[in-house]
Amino acid sequence: MSTKTFLVEDSATIRANLVPAMRELADVEVIACVETESEAVAWLATYTGDLHLAVVDLLLREGSGLGVTRHFRRARSQLAIVVLTNYATTSTRGRAMAAGASAVFDKSTELEEFFAYCAALSR
Repeated sequence: MSTKTFLVEDSATIRANLVPAMRELADVEVIACVETESEAVAWLATYTGDLHLAVVDLLLREGSGLGVTRHFRRARSQLAIVVLTNYATTSTRGRAMAAGASAVFDKSTELEEFFAYCAALSR
């Protein structure tokens, strides 16, 4: 069974590369993508189906990934929430975990670990 995933990422280039890689390497089905915090909050308010994973970038066109993470954690306490960012400093990781992230991965250096995390969810 594939991992039903919601993606919050404002870069079209990253989405175009990440979505097929997630499908191929981790059996992840991205069921929706949005680019802003307000779009993410609105989507979750109307979506009632199965959701196993949210993948959230920190720097968005509007709002922030930390706001998305906090909202999703409150709304769905059991949901796996991964922050996938280019800014995975120690401070950023701590803030993301405090906001409710299940894990934090750096887009440029930890994609292998990210895909392994996602694949483990589908088992």
